[in-house]
Amino acid sequence: MGSTKYALFVMLLLTMSLAGCTSEEGSESSISLSVNHSADSGLIVESYSNGDKTSTTSPTIDFDFSSTTADVNLITFGINLNDGTDSLEIDAANNSVISFEFLQHGWYNITAYAIDEDGGQSEAIISIKIDMRIEWVEANTDQPQTLVFNPVPANGGASAQMIEVNSVVENPETFDEIISGGDSVGITWNIMDEVDDVCQKKSANIENGGSGVWDTLHFNTFQVHELSITFDDNQETINVEHVVSIIY
Repeated sequence: MGSTKYALFVMLLLTMSLAGCTSEEGSESSISLSVNHSADSGLIVESYSNGDKTSTTSPTIDFDFSSTTADVNLITFGINLNDGTDSLEIDAANNSVISFEFLQHGWYNITAYAIDEDGGQSEAIISIKIDMRIEWVEANTDQPQTLVFNPVPANGGASAQMIEVNSVVENPETFDEIISGGDSVGITWNIMDEVDDVCQKKSANIENGGSGVWDTLHFNTFQVHELSITFDDNQETINVEHVVSIIY
C-alpha cells in the first residue's frame, strides 16, 4: 500500500514538471531577423568654388526588413547607429524599409533590430563605411586660400585608413602673354597639422601656360589638417584644383 502511494506521488511530480516546461516553451516567441541593405559603403562629396561651399551630396542607404518573420505580430523595426544619437524606428505593421542619409564620414557598426508584440527582440550588426571627397576650385587667384579638412570621424568609430590628395595648379597664359610672353611661377604645396607642423610639402616651377601636379597619400588621420599653396617667386594669377579624399 505504501509503495502504491509512493508511485502515485512520483507520477504526480513528473506530471507537474512536464506541464511547467510546456507552458514556458509555449510562451516564448521566435523572430527570424533578415535585413537587406542597399549598399555596404557610400561617399559624401563637398564642392567649393573660391572658398565658398557650392554643394554637398550625401549617400542614402535603405535597410529592408520585409523578409523578417516572427511567431507573433511584429511591432517595431529599428536601426541604431551606436554613436550616441537616437535610434530610428518605424511601425512594422505599416512599413518595412528604413532609409538613412549619412551626413558624416566614418565606419558605422549599426544595430538593426525587430521587436514583436510580446516584447521579444532580435538584432544584428551591419557594418557600413562612408568615405568623403572634397572638391576645391579657385580661378584666377594670386592669393590661394587654405583648404581645412578634418579626417577624424564624428561618430567616434574607427579612424580612416588614409588621406589622398590630388592637386593641380595651372599658370594660365593670358592674351597679352601670348604676344609678349609670360613668366613662370614657383609654388610650394604644404600639408600642415593642427599644431602648424609641416607634414608633407612639394615645390614646383610652373611655366607660363603650364601646370603642376601633386599626388600624395597621408596617413595621419588623427588631426585636423590644412592644404595650402605659397608662392616661392613671381606671384602670378593661378588656377587651383584640389581633390582631397578621406578613405576608410
